[in-house]
Amino acid sequence: MPFELYKNDTGKYGFRLKAGNGQIILASQTYADKSGASNGIQSVMKNANDGAFERKTAKDGSPFFNMKAGNGQIIGKSQMYASESAMENGIASVIANAPDAEIKDITEA
Repeated sequence: MPFELYKNDTGKYGFRLKAGNGQIILASQTYADKSGASNGIQSVMKNANDGAFERKTAKDGSPFFNMKAGNGQIIGKSQMYASESAMENGIASVIANAPDAEIKDITEA
């Protein structure tokens, strides 16, 4: 379950945490520079505990979550899930795997 540090088409940086099946569990905002995205990854690794997650429901009823840093800023958002139990499994996966996840830098790819 790696983090991917990437650069998008507009030259901004971001990261995503992927599950073993390749699905994105957590995606960041975009950052102006690579160091900002790297700091975001470190924040996810450090703050991966249940209290960091804000459970939400989209207008269409789909559950999702935001992950917040210690200062209350959102550092990542999940995909939309089909059920609350699937969302809870996503949160549990971030808590279990993010602290020791490999970081793949694909900014030059």
